[in-house]
Parts: sequence; structure tokens; C-alpha cells
Amino acid sequence: MQRIQMLTPMLANQIAAGEVIERPASVVKELVENSLDADALKIELDIEQGGMRLIRVRDNGSGIHPDDLALALNRHATSKIHQLDDLEQITSLGFRGEALASIGSVSRLTLSSAMVNQSGWQVATQGTEISPQLSPAAHPQGTTIEVRDLFFNTPARRKFLKSEKTEFEHIDQLIKRIALSHPQVNFTLKHNQKLVRQYLAAHSKVECEQRVGNLCGEAFIENAVNLETEVAGLRLSGWIAKPTFSRSQADLQYFYVNGRMVRDKLVNHAVRLAYHDVMYGDRHPAFVLFLEIAPDQVDVNVHPTKHEVRFRESRLVHDFIARSLKDVLLQIRPGQIEEESSDVYMVKPVSTESVAEKNTLQPAYVPQTKSYIPQQRVIPLQVREQLSVYEKLGSETAVEEIKKPENVIPPLGFALAQLKGIYILAENAQGLVMVDMHAGHERVVYERLKKSLQGQGIIAQPLLIPLTVTFSEREAAVLESHQKLFQQLGMRVERLGVSTIIVREVPDLLREGNVEELLRDMAADLLTNEQSSRIEKYKEKLLGTIACHGAVRASRKLTIPEMNGLLRDMENTENSGSCVHGRPTWTQYSMAELDKLFLRGR
Repeated sequence: MQRIQMLTPMLANQIAAGEVIERPASVVKELVENSLDADALKIELDIEQGGMRLIRVRDNGSGIHPDDLALALNRHATSKIHQLDDLEQITSLGFRGEALASIGSVSRLTLSSAMVNQSGWQVATQGTEISPQLSPAAHPQGTTIEVRDLFFNTPARRKFLKSEKTEFEHIDQLIKRIALSHPQVNFTLKHNQKLVRQYLAAHSKVECEQRVGNLCGEAFIENAVNLETEVAGLRLSGWIAKPTFSRSQADLQYFYVNGRMVRDKLVNHAVRLAYHDVMYGDRHPAFVLFLEIAPDQVDVNVHPTKHEVRFRESRLVHDFIARSLKDVLLQIRPGQIEEESSDVYMVKPVSTESVAEKNTLQPAYVPQTKSYIPQQRVIPLQVREQLSVYEKLGSETAVEEIKKPENVIPPLGFALAQLKGIYILAENAQGLVMVDMHAGHERVVYERLKKSLQGQGIIAQPLLIPLTVTFSEREAAVLESHQKLFQQLGMRVERLGVSTIIVREVPDLLREGNVEELLRDMAADLLTNEQSSRIEKYKEKLLGTIACHGAVRASRKLTIPEMNGLLRDMENTENSGSCVHGRPTWTQYSMAELDKLFLRGR
């Protein structure tokens, strides 16, 4: 075994480069973050051959003192921390003092800078050169760093790089992520002397939304709601997409902690929890969120690339994020957008203790029933288990009375007709509303079941003739093993023999539904999740299955009062913009859109 010896500074820097510099985009990240730490408001990037030949970053920041230029290229040299306690108060993006030294050890690097009202100076180094020489250079206020021939002295690392196009795409995506979190900074990106991106500085709310739309797509900003909330030293702001704007993969999820983009399992779980009963299946929510927290409450020094963080009060942060997002999602319902004078959801502050409690939020918008229905018709307008009850709401004469000018038109309007037994056509103040009656009723039933489960329990209805169903031995066993769970859901099932299940009670709303089909779906759900110790937390997923079977089916003919009753119930139901599977329940066509369709006014 060889003797222990000190690593040379050059070898130590190259080892550090292996941790920090994965590809050209890693170099760009470190250099741009240094520019942002220098309070730059304008950053220009010139890239050649995907960054393998040249990476030039120029900014108009505060600049570097001439005496510090050579020192900046040394390992663990930084202006951002001075003592151990400073690590608990990190407010800058970079602070480890190893980026420039690592980059310089695997490239030909030139650093030029000038402070305000001073002349410019520069230093240069390439690979093995340890002591760069200082020389004067014409340079405006700010800093320019040129990195040429990346990995020229480490050919094994260079072989792992991808094509020029792929490497530049990584740089392009990186600048996109940074531009989202620093709207006040002007970014210019060129590739092979060709202008590719230019993100103009945004100062107003409208300009910020325009930048988000440019970076994430206009479809995102059109389907997103803006939120701002602050509790116990935690502040969350940004945009979250409506459940109906879900994605097949998590490619539109951006989360920042004190301006630093992170990938955190705790955050992802909190977001999924907020969306869990409005977005089932393999769909993913879209969001751009910014969390501001006291620097001493978060550790950003977990990983050399600083993509991961650790929160001191992780449970508090988790529950704050989940509760805040869920509060906003609960406000998204028919009529909410029109009622708000601002597009920003100001979430009501809550106490620190309540952040960690179960998410039981009050809706911000509850339509006043008496504005829509004559006074003598107020009492029945509650969530209904069976659509036949809607006939008690009134006659068509009552509906005509509602339509008088002095009465308020409800957000989903008044039913006109039913299309193919699937869609309700209604007229509101803006124009035409189309409602998927099964999806809408499914959400109404689900929310009613959920509240019943949280309250006194779901009302069960004994079957006059118990239903006997044959399953496989495995299915029968899993149904038998969860009898307590079924009782909580308003069902009583018993096992007779190896493969026979008898159903004696079902939820009251399901007494006219297909109980056998429901039971088979629930058996499949339980088999999929039986290995999980959190089966009790899976109740709401099973409630969604029950609601789907309990909702009115397509091809069911509804009367006008029944349709109006469903519209009113949707207006008074949380999350009624989407069904329990995340699909939209209704859509609006304005008169302007209809006129455009028929070329009116041309």
C-alpha cells in the first residue's frame, strides 16, 4: 500500500471540477449565479459549439477589485462568507469559493472586471497555470468571464459530452429557469454568434406574467392562477395551473427557495397532496412557485451543485405549502374568476399551529342561493345524492321568473337543453356554457361523501335483497381484510366461502347504482395498494370510485329543473371545475368567441 501524500492544488481542483462541472451548462450556472450575486441587471451570454469551444458571460454588476482578481481563481476564495456562522445565513447563490478554480483547472479562462469609476483589469489561466498575471484591460463596469476549450486537458471527461445541440439545449433550459426567478434581470443568449433568446427585464405584474408566459407557454399562464400568502415567516408566491391543465410528465414544475431553484422531495409531496383529490392517475401538476424563508431555517449546503436543500422545520414548510395550494384550488369554481377584481389569490393568514393541522379550508366564494331562486325555493338547494330530488327545485315557470333583469344571473347560467344525453347547454351573462353532467355530478357527490366521512359518517342503506358476487380468491381475501374500511365508506360486505362476497349495505346515494361493478373496481384498487401501510389514507381515492359510480350516467335524460339544480350545486361545491379524475366539468364560450366563429361583424 502506498504512503499517504498531499494532493497537488491542480489535482485537487480537477477533482472538485468533477463534482461541480458536469457539462457546459454547469459552468454557465456557476458564472451566471456569480453575476446575480454581484447585483447585475443585465447579463449577456455568448456560447459557441454548445459551450465546448466558448462560454462568455458578461454582466454590469458591481465588479471585482483589481487586487482580488487573481485571488478569485484560487480554491476556496470567496467574498460571500468569512466565518463558520455565515453558513447559517446564506443569502447569495454561490458561496463555496470553488467554482472559478475548478473551471480554470479544466479550461482556458480569462477574467476581466472593472468597478464603478475605475479602469479595467484582467487575469488569465489555463489548466496547469497556478499563478495568473494581472494586466490592464479596457472594460466597462461589471465582469466578463471567458471559458474556452472546456476539458481540453481532461479528454476522458470531454468524451462524455453529448452533441453540440444537446449541450446547448441544457444551457437554454438553465437560463430559462434562472430567468423565471429573476424577472428584474435582462438576459441575452447567443449561440454561434446568433441571437437565440432575449428576456427583457420585467418590473410590473403584467410584465412578470408576460415573462412567465414566454418561458412556460401562453397556455400555462392562461390556465394558471397567481397566489400570494405569508405565514409565520414563510412566504409563498407564484403561479399554479388549474387541475384541468395537468401534464403527462413533471416537465413544467419550477420551485425556488430564496431565489435558488431546487428539486426537493418534501416540496413535491406537498404539491401532490394539495392536488391529490382533483388530479388522479399519472398526471402531474404545473407550477412556478417561490418560497421565501429565513436563511437560518434552510441549509443550502447539502450538495456541491446546490440543487438540494434541507429545511430546519420540514413539517412546518410541508404543511404550509400543501395548505396554501389547497386553499387556492378550493377557490377555483364557477363564477370565481368573474367575481374577483384581481387575479391574485390572497390566501388568508393562519396561525402556526393550524398550518400543521389537517387541510380543512373554507371556500372563499359561496354563491348566495336567494339571488338565483325565488325566496320560496331556497331550502332544497343543497348537495343532492340523487338527481331526481332536483325536480323539487321548481317548475319552468320559476326558472323564467329567475331570468328577470332585476335578478342576478348565476355563474353557470340557466339550462337551455341537453345534448346527446351527455352535455348541458346553459346561458349565462357571458354567453354559452357547456357542462359535462356526469363529471359535474361526480364532483358534487364526491365532495358530499368526503364531508360526510369527516363528520358523522356516510349514511348506509340496507339492501332489501343482499347481493352475492363471485371473485377470485385473492380479491375476496382483500375485500374481507378491509371490512372496517368498507363500514366507514357506508358499505357492509361479508365473505362466504373461498370466493363469494355478499353485500348487505351500500351508501344511500348508490342504492340505484351498479354495486357489483363498483365492488370489482374497489377490489382492484385495494389489490394495487394493499402493500402500502397507508391504506387508511387511501380512503379518498375509494370515495372517488364510489362517486363515479353514484353520479348520473351519460344518456340519462334530465328535465330543465334537474339541469338547473345540478348547475346550482356545482356553483356551491369546492373544486367543481374538475371531476375526481382531473377532467374539466364545464367550459365557457363568450359571445365574442361565438361571433368570431360565425364571422359576425365582418
